[in-house]
Amino acid sequence: MPDPINPTAPATPRTNPAAAQVAREFEGVFAGQVAKIMMESVEMDGDFTGGAGEEMFRGILAEQIGNRIAQGRGLGIASAVEAQIIKMQGGAGNAQ
Repeated sequence: MPDPINPTAPATPRTNPAAAQVAREFEGVFAGQVAKIMMESVEMDGDFTGGAGEEMFRGILAEQIGNRIAQGRGLGIASAVEAQIIKMQGGAGNAQ
């Protein structure tokens, strides 16, 4: 995966695909929570609101927005989360 801060840095090899998947999912949940908070801060008045239906499904919409963000370029936290997962497991390739 290329370094999002320094795109010219060499890509780091995937040593633990399961950790990478969990980190990406965590990033999706995090982004969804951020989207939910942002959506709650907007007042929805006027003729172009979804009414009770929109209010009821707003959480699902925020969750899906977060998942799409994580599937794309993400927020840049998945690599840090993945590194911590690997560190907590004793490092890549190290037997415990």
